[in-house]
Amino acid sequence: MRNLTLLSALLLAMPAFAQDLATGDAIKAAVSDMTIQGSMTSSGPYAEFYAADGTIKGNGYTAAWSIKDDTMCFTYEGSAPDCWSVRINGDQVTWIKDGAEGGTGTIVAGNVNNF
Repeated sequence: MRNLTLLSALLLAMPAFAQDLATGDAIKAAVSDMTIQGSMTSSGPYAEFYAADGTIKGNGYTAAWSIKDDTMCFTYEGSAPDCWSVRINGDQVTWIKDGAEGGTGTIVAGNVNNF
């Protein structure tokens, strides 16, 4: 019975988690012409400017971003697109991959680092 109760609790929690993920339109509105500065679990600190034309500008590099369904996809030189779900809460973003949090960041208006 305990396992059934735990399973029920997990199933009830899943839609709530899914509901707080941003839609593609919300992601685009939140990141276009903005800088996001934060840290990724696998690679550490980052700061990138996401131009409205789909260009990413970072310290010494450029890349591309796009929206696919309700995910934000990043394409860095020599790599295939890598798509992430996004949770947005005010000026805070959380990057979600395969149901797990992979990083966080703060949205700042404009290209504050002059990339």
